[in-house]
Amino acid sequence: MTPPALLGEGTPERPGPGPLPPELLRALQLDVARRLSGMLAGDFRSARHGPGTELAQVRPYVPGDDVRLIEWNVTARTGEPHVRVQLAERVLVTWLVLDTSPSMQFGTGERRKADVAAGVALGLGHIATRRGNRLGIVTFGDASPSTIPPTQGRHGLLGLLGTLGREPEGAGVGATSLGAALGRVGAVARQRGIVAVVSDFRGPLDWRTSLLRVLDRHDVLAIEIRDPREQELPNVGELWLVDPETGRQVRVDTRSSSLRERFATAAAEERSGVARVLSALGVSHVVLSTSGDWLRPFAAFLGGSR
Repeated sequence: MTPPALLGEGTPERPGPGPLPPELLRALQLDVARRLSGMLAGDFRSARHGPGTELAQVRPYVPGDDVRLIEWNVTARTGEPHVRVQLAERVLVTWLVLDTSPSMQFGTGERRKADVAAGVALGLGHIATRRGNRLGIVTFGDASPSTIPPTQGRHGLLGLLGTLGREPEGAGVGATSLGAALGRVGAVARQRGIVAVVSDFRGPLDWRTSLLRVLDRHDVLAIEIRDPREQELPNVGELWLVDPETGRQVRVDTRSSSLRERFATAAAEERSGVARVLSALGVSHVVLSTSGDWLRPFAAFLGGSR
């Protein structure tokens, strides 16, 4: 079901995330199932009572109970009407919040940040649409953000593949607002589930309040994508540095060791600020790189997060 360009047979401009081995996807499914015990339908129980197939308890009838739920054996044995209370079964809804901003097109490693994000999205999509569970998608950061309602199975994956195959519209976007995207999620994601944010988390820290609201109802995963050259400058002489989202340019002389040190310090502090906010809110957070293997650290994160 997955286009070759998304499995590592892409072009130099869009190399793709690399291979997604089926055996590793199966391992991811097991890891996520263990992490989400009590939330998945079919394999696991819901904590709520309501319409379902598994008996939770039998209790005395009270006016207003559905007479179709009367437990006749217990009623006959006790001489008092009793009704069945069943465990509600519900599908798990996962919301993928995907950053499609111009900064995600950057990459000096083996692939772009957008390619790693696509791989993460595909891995989550395969997990989130199995056994009747549903995947919803919210994109943000380009000129045409989209919201795709939760869909299960093949249709959910097709919606994801269509989103990943769309070329982002980056002209005149301005700074990315993750806060606005999380606000959209909070408005449409009514059923408790999982919200997976896949982003480079660059731009204003305007998302803390929106994230708090989402955390009231959902389990949140933060998957941060980085490129090594965002953290340090090479010594290559004079360069023009361009902010891909605002278009702001600055000319620098990278031969200056003090400049390179200030850049690295500022970059590290910016990333630490993001990590501190996520940690303070109790959000599970992983950093993946465009250089080297991103898939195994991602699998370890899903298997170890609680």
